[in-house]
Amino acid sequence: MKVLKVISTMDPKTGGPSQGIRNINPLLIKSGIEVEVLSLDDPSSNNNDSGHIHTIGQGKTAFQYHHGLKKWIIKNASQFDFIVIHGIWQYHNYAIYKALKVIKRKGMKIPKVVIMPHGMLDPYFQKSLDRKFKAIRNEIIWRLTEKRAINAAEAIFFTCQEELELARTTFEGYHPKREINVGYGIQRPPNYTNEMKIAFEKCCPSVKEKKYWLFLSRIHPKKGIDVLIKAYNELILEGHDLPELVIAGPTESSYAQKMIALAKANSNIHFSGMLSGDRKWGVFYNCEAYLLPSHQENFGIAIVEAMACKKPVLITKNINIWREIEQGNGGWILDKPNTVEIKNQLLELANLSHEAIELKGQNAFETFENKFLIDNCYANFINGLKSLI
Repeated sequence: MKVLKVISTMDPKTGGPSQGIRNINPLLIKSGIEVEVLSLDDPSSNNNDSGHIHTIGQGKTAFQYHHGLKKWIIKNASQFDFIVIHGIWQYHNYAIYKALKVIKRKGMKIPKVVIMPHGMLDPYFQKSLDRKFKAIRNEIIWRLTEKRAINAAEAIFFTCQEELELARTTFEGYHPKREINVGYGIQRPPNYTNEMKIAFEKCCPSVKEKKYWLFLSRIHPKKGIDVLIKAYNELILEGHDLPELVIAGPTESSYAQKMIALAKANSNIHFSGMLSGDRKWGVFYNCEAYLLPSHQENFGIAIVEAMACKKPVLITKNINIWREIEQGNGGWILDKPNTVEIKNQLLELANLSHEAIELKGQNAFETFENKFLIDNCYANFINGLKSLI
């Protein structure tokens, strides 16, 4: 079986889908499946670290239009048994749909197409008050291109049952041939070493030997980081004794700079920038708990990475894997990401004993092992493909 995965970018800064490819590809290859990746990255980028990857150059605008993409698919698609498209709302999805029509007319072999939306069919994106323009744009693109591509695909693969069910509620005319929950997961993190702690403390020396809570993600309005900072600021001003708060994520965006300004008066909040390698695992392994009060999250790889490091997590019901975490008692689940709820939960967390936090962390680890270890769930992906043959 030969599979081509298509994604707009493999840049780690863009979050989950690219990391998901990095997590699962080695296991697919080990199982005997040939996997190649096609991305709209610059060939000179440092994103070519996931096996056989074709980088054909950056697309234009947020839609990521690339004049050569359709031609590349027409020329090469017949080499593959499956094309797996990661993400929607960008040109690569529609370009493949159009290219395969050309291939069919030529009488060439047509690979089966699978689309993984990665949460992008969640109704949140159409209902959020700060996304009115983008919601209208999505509705237009849905009617013009996306609906056709999704309904023509052999199957839509989802990362969890919640994502699958939510996708059915968002757009009229959503009639996929098949919906398959293949699950999602991560590899086990590397074993803890003291070098990891040293590596993190070198880039964030202000928290050396201090207890801290961790937010590690893109610094984006969707993530609830503004509400977290406001809640934390209020608790400090009220005189509560709390662990420090480390915010790890790229700080180049204008929104990240706004969050830095929001936290400027609070010396207990530390922005470390984006962390990778030993620095990332060092910040995970040494935190007290991981916090992500997101307004919407399909899976949340960083959440599961924290759980794999035996850390309890504080999340919201807007994160699609909250049920699994609640069932495993591996963290705290907020109904909504508002200041009052976050403050109450942070106070409860701050007053827990070390033993109680460790127990919650062990529960989180067992939930990771049972639900989100990629060794257990990558077979679902393979079986999903085989069911389409």
